Formats: sequence, structure tokens, C-alpha cells
Amino acid sequence: MATVRALAIPAAGASVEPATVERRDPRPDDVVIDIRYAGICHSDIHQANEDWGPVIFPMVPGHEITGVVAAVGAAVTRFAVGDRVGVGCFVNSCGTCEACVAGLEQYCAAHPVATYNGRDHDGAPTYGGYSERIVVRESFVLRIPDALALDAAAPLLCAGITTYSPLRHWKVGPGSRVAVVGLGGLGHMGVQLAHALGAEVTVLSQTLAKEKDGLRLGADRYRATSDPVTFDELRGSLDFILNTVSASLDLDAYLSLLRLDGTMCNVGGPGDPQNHLAYSLIQTRRNLAGSNVGGIRETQEMLDFCAEHGIAAEIELIGAGDVNTAYERVLASDVRYRFVIDIATLA
Repeated sequence: MATVRALAIPAAGASVEPATVERRDPRPDDVVIDIRYAGICHSDIHQANEDWGPVIFPMVPGHEITGVVAAVGAAVTRFAVGDRVGVGCFVNSCGTCEACVAGLEQYCAAHPVATYNGRDHDGAPTYGGYSERIVVRESFVLRIPDALALDAAAPLLCAGITTYSPLRHWKVGPGSRVAVVGLGGLGHMGVQLAHALGAEVTVLSQTLAKEKDGLRLGADRYRATSDPVTFDELRGSLDFILNTVSASLDLDAYLSLLRLDGTMCNVGGPGDPQNHLAYSLIQTRRNLAGSNVGGIRETQEMLDFCAEHGIAAEIELIGAGDVNTAYERVLASDVRYRFVIDIATLA
């Protein structure tokens, strides 16, 4: 076991504070990673506050991880010391269920092992990326292409793949008319990816405050949902709506924007139940769906796609001492568009 420095949350609602955690000795199929950067995802805050259920405390958040290989186990063949790598939202799965065999480990029937606030198959709690080092099975490590900066690549391991996976699953491409709801950490990635896939992209946001950013990132149109004219203008015109916000919406209003066989996919996670009229779906065979992150194979595909198309997260790089303030700013929607912790500042 090795003791490493970290940032931990000792109890529900408590502040992030310096701590240490134990990392296991590498097994034959393990990759030891010196973490360079860790993104702050809104889900880190949800879990710190136990918004989604009981949490294993102390909790070391972070599932948007990039770094450099420090050592490898004897059976590792895909990585070598010095390689640029990443780790996303999960670090293990059963490997044998229908989903895992299909490369969809995020839907593992036995539940994937979360990168933090989870328990590995040996029962040990998992600790995330707000730390100096992590030890992960080779098959759950991603290669970061040289064309991507490690700091701006970190949020791709959650925000990037969370938006890429549904766009690919619903075959968004040239000729697709797509709307992205919300221009935040997820939404700003969704706009870039949908644009690069060839879609006509509209951003739907409460106000026009971020319009210049949305157009710069690849949107063809930017509309305020606070303006009733927006829904009249777009009614029945969209093939796909990617909903990235965690707030409750008037689902009937948004579903009315879809064409025949159109789909609205939720990747944000509102805490309250959301209702809609059955007729909003029946009327033109519309679909209301949800999507998790992608599997390991698809996540690597996404990283390579981003490198090829010059796509990365827009970030604010912060030090370890700034994380609590960053949490407050995330809750106030005061970040453009992802905080990333420079792990070197843990020292």
C-alpha cells in the first residue's frame, strides 16, 4: 500500500479538506498513474451533499482524470511508463454480462465500480482523482492523444463522453437538426461534438447571456427559452434534443419541438420527478430517453475524435486550495465551462 495526498470530504455537506488515502500495490494487470489534472463535475457536489443517496465517507471525488503512467504490472501490454492516460467514471465491471461483453460497461448488470464513492470487487472503497496517484486495471485506462492538452482533456472523461455517447447512439450526423439544452459543462461539449458530427445545432438556454460563446463553439442558432416565440419558431423542427440541465423542465413544451420519430435524451439528472402528457409522445411517435456515459471502447473513440477535430473542454485551471470556492461557483453557474484542479498544487 502507498499513502498519497488527496482532497477529501469527511461528511455530508462538509468542505473539501487535505487528507491522505491508501492506494493498493499494483496487481499484474494494474496501471499506476501519477495524476496531473482532475476535473470538477457537478456530480461531485451532488454526492458530497448526499443528494443521490448514502455516501462512503471520507470521500475523495473526481472522475475526470488525466495523468502519466508511473508504473505497470507484469501483465500489462497496452501501456508503458511515461504514457499520457486518463480515467473516467468507472474503474471495473463484471466483464461477463451482456452489456460488458458488448463494450457497454457503463450498463453492467452488476453495476460498474465507480471511480469514487464505490466499492471494488474486493470490498475496498474507491477514491477518485482529487489525489496524487491512482491504481487502475489496464482495461479501464484510456490513452490521451498527443494532440490534446492534459488539462483540457480531463473533462472529456465525463462531460465529453456523456454527450458524445447519445449523439452517436441516435446517429446524429450531416442533415440532423439538433438542439442542446443548456450551455454549461455538458452543453458546451455537446455543441462542439454535434457540430463536428455535421449537425445543424441550436442552443436552447434560459437567456442569451452566453450567445457569443455558443455561436463560437459551433451553434448555428442560439435561442432563449424564456421567450415564448422560441417554441413557436422551432415547433416540429428538430430530430434530436440533448438535454444537459439538471433542472426540471416543461417536457411537453420541449417534446413539441421534435419531428416525427424525434428523440429527446436526458443526460442531466434532476432530483425531482418530471411529468409529461402521453399525447406529447403519441402525437408523432416521439421518444423520451436517457443516456449514461459511454463504455471504454466508445470513450477512446471520443478522445480520438476530439483530437482529430480540435475539440477540448474550455476550462478554468485552479489550485487545490480553490476547490471549495469552485464548488460555490458551480452551484451559482459561474464557470465557463469546467473547473480543473492542478494536482501539482496538492504539494
